[in-house]
Order: sequence, then structure tokens, then C-alpha cells
Amino acid sequence: MKKSLLGYYDYTVILTYCGMLFAFYGILQVIDENYWVAVCCLMLAGICDMFDGTVAATRQRTDRERKFGIQIDSLSDLISFGILPSTFVYMISGKNAFAAFVSSIFVLCALIRLAYFNVLEEERQAETAEKRKSYLGVPVTTIAVLMPAVYLLHDLKLFRNVICFPILLLCMGTGCLLPVEIKKPGRAGKTGILLLGLFEVLGMLFFMGGNTL
Repeated sequence: MKKSLLGYYDYTVILTYCGMLFAFYGILQVIDENYWVAVCCLMLAGICDMFDGTVAATRQRTDRERKFGIQIDSLSDLISFGILPSTFVYMISGKNAFAAFVSSIFVLCALIRLAYFNVLEEERQAETAEKRKSYLGVPVTTIAVLMPAVYLLHDLKLFRNVICFPILLLCMGTGCLLPVEIKKPGRAGKTGILLLGLFEVLGMLFFMGGNTL
């Protein structure tokens, strides 16, 4: 079957594509040292990732489309929740060698965890049509909630030293590779995460006088 373009472009993958574009724009903002804008882009990428699976489940997909969805989601996650936060930490830490080392290790941890997830997910989908109920290891998307919180506390001078950012990546990287089963959040969990994100945004606007964006 001849295709005009490689890949798939129906509505089931739109949120995944949007999340990656938000993340890439966030990386550009980190380079320009617009850290709050970058943090907002990270959060938007997290929201896109939170609901892309729900959107994809509304359509009956072919086996190839499902496999493509698994791969494109993890590739997008590597950019959004691996490269973006690592670049953020490297830049805000003053581009020092320790931050560079920690950031590179975190990207490697995210890469390994996402690739391993793809292997397990393809096996799982070949065996059952049930929805996933848990994850093995801390999902890399967790950084989309933790990074804004840490940066807000840093901006409020509660975390005075920028060492808090490499420490966050070290903890996250370790968590990503630990074989700990974590229950997938349901509606209540997703609502709680969204509310936390909303409080973080309100914190930015309130404490920074609306000049953060």
C-alpha cells in the first residue's frame, strides 16, 4: 500500500506530536534562559502525555498503528521528559561538569527505561487487550510534576542552592530503573496531578507578580 508520507497522522497521535513540539520549544527557551517558560512547556508536554493514551483508545487501530503508537510515545517522552529537563538542569546549574554528568546519566536512564517499557508493552499487548494497570519503575513523566515544584521552591529561596536540580535528576534516574511496581493513576490520580500543576502555575503567577511568562 503506497503512502504519501511515512507515519500516521490521525487524531490518536496528535497529542503525542503536540507534546514533543511543546518540549522542543521548551528546550529553546532553556537555551535562552527563559526558565519559567521552559517549565510551563514541560508541564504542557506532561498534560499531552497524560491524555494521549485515552484519546488513542477511542479508535480501533491496526496492529501496526498500535506498535507505531508505542514507539512514537516513547520517542516523544525521551525528548520531553529526558532531554528537556536535563538541558534545564545543565543550564540553570551554571553549565558545570557535575551538572553535565548528572544530566547525561539521567538521559541514559530515561532512554533505557523507555526502551524496556516498549519491549514489555509490545509483549503485553500481544497477550491481552486489557488496559495497563501498573508501571514497572517510576515513569519518566513524573519529572513534569517534580521539576516545576522544585523550581518554584528554588525561586522562593526555599531551595537556595542549585544543587537541588542535579539531586532531583539523580533520584528520578534511580527511580526510573528500579523494578518497583507502581499503580497507574486513574481519574482521581490524574485529577490530583492536574490540580497540583494548577497550584504550581498559580504559585508562579502569584509569587512572581505575573512576570514569569
